[in-house]
Amino acid sequence: METVILFALPLLIGYVLDLLIGDPDNWPHPVRVFGNLIAAGERTLNRGTNQFGKGAALTVGLCVGVWLFFYGLTTLALRIHPALYVLINSLFVWYGLANHNLIAEGKAVFRVLDQDGLEAGRRQVSRIVGRDTSRLSAQQIRIAVLETMSENLSDGVIAPLFFYGLAGVPGIMTYKLINTLDSMIGYRSERYEQFGKVAARLDDVANIIPARLTALLMSTAGGSGRGLQFAVRYGRQHKSPNAGYPEAALAGLLDCRFGGPNVYHGVLVDKPFIGEHDRLIEPADIDRASRINHRTCLLMVVGLVSIFALLYA
Repeated sequence: METVILFALPLLIGYVLDLLIGDPDNWPHPVRVFGNLIAAGERTLNRGTNQFGKGAALTVGLCVGVWLFFYGLTTLALRIHPALYVLINSLFVWYGLANHNLIAEGKAVFRVLDQDGLEAGRRQVSRIVGRDTSRLSAQQIRIAVLETMSENLSDGVIAPLFFYGLAGVPGIMTYKLINTLDSMIGYRSERYEQFGKVAARLDDVANIIPARLTALLMSTAGGSGRGLQFAVRYGRQHKSPNAGYPEAALAGLLDCRFGGPNVYHGVLVDKPFIGEHDRLIEPADIDRASRINHRTCLLMVVGLVSIFALLYA
């Protein structure tokens, strides 16, 4: 029973903290530390020959270092006192989750677009998407928000929880590092094609199970089998091996269509369409998507606690 408590209590506290507070601006955050380490390593190593080997060394070295740091930190905390262990684990579960901010940013785009117009909506959505937003229509802006909310529900919520379930705080923090590596150097550009290849592939592998699990949980949370049907039908059509599954699930739940051509970093990317019904996305859709996100996160938390209770009670 003590094992269940030491696992479940930090999970529940971290979940509630993210639900209520999110990630306030200008607060210290381990992902910012990860970003600084990656940027410093990239500036030092991404030059000359053997960029693939140097990028691989940076990726593997940082992953091993982060794992060992958090394993040592949590082990030491447990030896000092279980309460300290719970406190530290709760803090980093909270840091590992991004559901509150994901929903808040999505709602902010819809609100700004409706209240302040198209140009303001384009500027607001540029905060959360990588595509060129300068020529997006109102429909394209809303679609971009919903796509991002579904994809990042996997990357920013379900995947961190999945790795917490597998390996505790060392797991969740190492996953956050992998995700940060991919977002910073995992690009198919002249600068990063070789240097970031291992980081990009590692992120793909890390998200294989979480992305598909997210689609399943979303379909359950949305109360419709169409979400799972769309995930099976359209999930593999996405350029990413993982992002298409949660996107397709949300398209099915909202009975709409995602995807299509978009400009990323000055390059036109002809993404396939996901879904069938090319309907107008309405302001109310953000509320339904937000409820799906909340329910999906809650299902994952309850599921993890239940599994550990069965295994260790």
